[in-house]
Amino acid sequence: MQRPLEGVRIIAVEQYGAGPHGTMQLADLGAEVIKVENAGDGGDVGRHVRHPNETLPTGDSLFFQSFNRNKRSIKLNLKSADGQEVLRKLAAGAGGVFNNLRGDLPDKLGLTYEDLKAVNPQIVCVHLSAYGRNNERAAWPGYDYLMQAECGYLSVTGEKGGPPSRMGLSIVDLSTGVQAALALASGILGARASGQGGDYDVSLYDTAMTNLCYVSAWHMTLGETVGREKRSAHPNLVPSQLYKTKDGWIFLMCNKEKFWPILCDKIGRPEWGTDPRFKDFQARLANRDLITDHLDEALSEKTTDEWMALFEGVVPGAPVYDVGQALDSPFTQSTGQIVELNTPSGMAVKAIGPAIRQPGVPPRAEAAPAIAADQRDILTGLGYTDAEIAEMEAAGAL
Repeated sequence: MQRPLEGVRIIAVEQYGAGPHGTMQLADLGAEVIKVENAGDGGDVGRHVRHPNETLPTGDSLFFQSFNRNKRSIKLNLKSADGQEVLRKLAAGAGGVFNNLRGDLPDKLGLTYEDLKAVNPQIVCVHLSAYGRNNERAAWPGYDYLMQAECGYLSVTGEKGGPPSRMGLSIVDLSTGVQAALALASGILGARASGQGGDYDVSLYDTAMTNLCYVSAWHMTLGETVGREKRSAHPNLVPSQLYKTKDGWIFLMCNKEKFWPILCDKIGRPEWGTDPRFKDFQARLANRDLITDHLDEALSEKTTDEWMALFEGVVPGAPVYDVGQALDSPFTQSTGQIVELNTPSGMAVKAIGPAIRQPGVPPRAEAAPAIAADQRDILTGLGYTDAEIAEMEAAGAL
C-alpha cells in the first residue's frame, strides 16, 4: 500500500525541535522532506544537543535522530543569490515550503508566498515562529518553557500550595509541530483544489493558548480561574487523581458517572456506590478529601499491579511509571511502535515511531541524514552540473 503523502515534496528550513517534529510527521506518512541546513556552520543546532553519555559521533545526536527520521539534507546559504536561486528551483517542484525561524526572518530570506508564487502559484508557505510574524513580538526569540510560563501552564501544574511547575516534556514545541504539519497538509490539499497556495502562520504562543481549551472558556465566560489541585486532580471530576496503593501510586479517572459504582464494587466497598455523600460528581467534589482518604485506605490493601489486574478494561486506571518503565512495559513492547534506525555512522538506535498507523503498512523508519547527505543528488536533479555545484560551494552558497 502507498503512504498517503508519497509524491509530495516539502522544503523545510528548520532547526531544533518544534519545526522538525512537525515535518517528521509528514515524512512518516511518505512525504519527501528536504531539510535545508545553514551553510557555513554545523547545520541544525539539534545535531549538537547531546546527552552527557552520547555515543553518536559529533554532528549527530540522539536528540537529532528523534526529530528528523525519514528526511533528506542539503546545505544552503539563503542570504546568497545562488542560495536563493536553488530555493526557488526547489519550490517550483514542491508542495510546501516550511520554516521555523524567528518571526521577522521569513520575509528577509525569501520564504513567503509573495517571494515564491512566481515560480509556483500553488506553493504553500508555513511559518512556525515563537510569537507570530505580524505583531510587536515578531523579532522576539521564544522557547517552550517561556510559553508554559506566560500562558498559564505553570499555574496549573504541580502540587497545590507548591511552587509553579512546568510540564516535564516540551509539550508546546511538540504540539506546535503537529499544528504546523496540519497546516502544511491542509494547505497543500486546498491548493490542489483551488490552484492557489498561500501563507499559513503557526506560533508557539498561539498553540500554547489553544491548548488552554475548556479552561480558557471557564475563565472568560464564568470568571473561574483553574489552579493546581492536590494529587494532580481534575478540577471538578471526582475521583480523578492519584491514589496510594500498597507499593506506590495509581491514577484513577472515573470521568463518567457509571464508573464510580463499578470502582466501589471492585475494591470491595459497594456501599460507597449508593452513599448519598457520593451520589454524583457534584456531591463527590464537595467530599473530595473524604473520598481521597477512603480510597487511599482501600487501595493500600493491594499493590498497583494487583489493582490494575482487577480494573483492567473496566475501571479507567493507570500505573504511575517512570520513562524507563513506560518504554519497557509489555504493552508498549507489543504495539509495534518502537522502531530501530541505522544511523549514518552505522550505529543502531531505537526510537518511538509514528503515532499514526496505516493498517498493513509498516512504519517508515529511515535514520536522520548526515548533514548535506543528499546535496549532489538533489542539486543534479534540479539541473546543476558538478562544476556549478563546486563553484557554488567555493562561493559559500552551499
